[in-house]
Amino acid sequence: MKQFKYGLVLYLFLVLPPVANVLESIMIMHMHMQMPLFVMAGFLMAKLFQQKFPRFFDKWNGNGIPGILLFSIIMMYWMIPRTMDEALTMQSIELFKFISLPFLAGIPLRDSWGKVSLLIKKIVFTSFTIVFLAMGILYIMAPVQLCNNYLLIEQIILGWGFLTTSFVMIIYLFYFRFTDRSPGEV
Repeated sequence: MKQFKYGLVLYLFLVLPPVANVLESIMIMHMHMQMPLFVMAGFLMAKLFQQKFPRFFDKWNGNGIPGILLFSIIMMYWMIPRTMDEALTMQSIELFKFISLPFLAGIPLRDSWGKVSLLIKKIVFTSFTIVFLAMGILYIMAPVQLCNNYLLIEQIILGWGFLTTSFVMIIYLFYFRFTDRSPGEV
C-alpha cells in the first residue's frame, strides 16, 4: 500500500499543470524525465492493482508476454517525434499520455517482469538498447526539425541523451554477459 501511495503522489504531482508545462518545455526533459516518471508511477501503483485484481492479471498476463508486449508498444509509440508534438498541441493526446504511460506501460511492466524468462528480459533490454541507439542517431543526424514545438538544438541534445543512455545500456549488457552471478560469491 505504501508503494501505491508513492506512485499516486508521483502521478498527481506529474499531472499538475505547472509541473507538466515545465517538464514539457524542454525536449529532453519531456522524453527522458517526464515519460519515464509516469511509467515509474504506474510501476509503483501496480502492486495494489495486482492484489485487487489477481484473476484479471493471471488470465490476461499469465506468462508475462502480453504485458511486456503492451509495454513495448506504448513505449515505442511515445518515441515517435510526431507523438511528442501532438502531446503538446492536442489535449486529447496529452491526456492519453497521462493515462497510457502509467497504466498501460508501468503496470504491465511490473506485472510481467517477474513472470517472463531471462531470455525474454535479455531480448527486451537489447531491443530497447538498439532502439535508443537508432533514435539517438535519428535525432542527431536529421537535417530538419522532427518536432515542430522544439528547436533543432533541443532535438540534437535529445539525440545525445538517447545515445548516452544506449551506451550505458551496452555497458550493462557487457557487464551482465561477462560477470559471474553464481550464488555464494561475496
